[in-house]
Amino acid sequence: MNSYRAIVNTASRWIDQVATTIVEGRESLRTRRLYRLVEQQDGAFVLQGTSQREALGSSFDPVHIVEGNIDASVSAKLAEILRGAQVELVLQPNRFMFRMLELPRRASDFLEGIIRAQIDRLTPWSAADAAFGWYPSTETGTDRMAVTIAATARTLIAPFISAIARLGADTIVVSAAWQQPGPDLAAIKICEQKTGQAEAQHRIRHILILLLVGAGALGALSVAASAVIGGAIETQRDDLTRRIAERRAAIQPGHDGASEAALDLQRHKHEAPSSVIVIEALSRVLPDDTYLTELRILGDKVQMVGVTRDAPSLIRLIEQTSHFSRATFFAPTTRSPSESGERFSIEAHIEPVYTPGL
Repeated sequence: MNSYRAIVNTASRWIDQVATTIVEGRESLRTRRLYRLVEQQDGAFVLQGTSQREALGSSFDPVHIVEGNIDASVSAKLAEILRGAQVELVLQPNRFMFRMLELPRRASDFLEGIIRAQIDRLTPWSAADAAFGWYPSTETGTDRMAVTIAATARTLIAPFISAIARLGADTIVVSAAWQQPGPDLAAIKICEQKTGQAEAQHRIRHILILLLVGAGALGALSVAASAVIGGAIETQRDDLTRRIAERRAAIQPGHDGASEAALDLQRHKHEAPSSVIVIEALSRVLPDDTYLTELRILGDKVQMVGVTRDAPSLIRLIEQTSHFSRATFFAPTTRSPSESGERFSIEAHIEPVYTPGL
């Protein structure tokens, strides 16, 4: 939870910085109109423009701001003039407390910090509750300077700022008029509020948040789509790989239907005894004084019936060949008075011509 909160805070600060940079860059390129609302002795404000001072002074009635509200009769017309402009509110000196502060001249670079640290001593308000400004110092001696401080309560000037902000002013500057104004004395700047910039920053921040949320949603959608599409592509690839493997196996010799049939035929030819080869082998092994009266091939066996001079010697002669094995008599040997030799009945196992699978 802490890590999540840290990430959110970091992202929020980054968005604020980006929004501020964008707004400040845009503001630096803009040329704002400048107007002054100068408070009179009776509490009314007179509108002055930097280039239309005479025209505004003669055509615009004094403006009254009472409890943060402007007269309805002039509010709409004034809003048309001040919308998007920089407005300086010059308030009467009786709304402020003026104090003189004598400081070493080398403290000129730290005036704001020094005055803020002593504002509660110089005025009835604390630094958080006071709105204050100062006039550039004047030298009083060799290494001393005097600073004029004007201060008032923030609650006193807040209704004026609120009233002008509702008219659409971009920047509002509150200044304090001098008790004894002079031609070379500018009003003392008390505070500055960039209402238009704050609104623009809020809008840009909102847009940036929407963009980040949209980018996150788009990223999540991209990841989900990538997972779905990647899974489909992976399935297609596996199926294609399987089909390629099956096709390769099918086109290899001995793995298609015709090759299997040819292999079976060849195996049968190698393993099944050939009558021609059996007869030829027997003709070579049997001696000249031996002849056959019967010859039967039963599977992998051959049975021979005939007449020979020495029947037992035939067993040895038949087994010495590579075509026969396990030769034996399957019937008794007999001798007839009308025949010159012995009648034999021999059975032998026929060996295959080739080794199966070759």
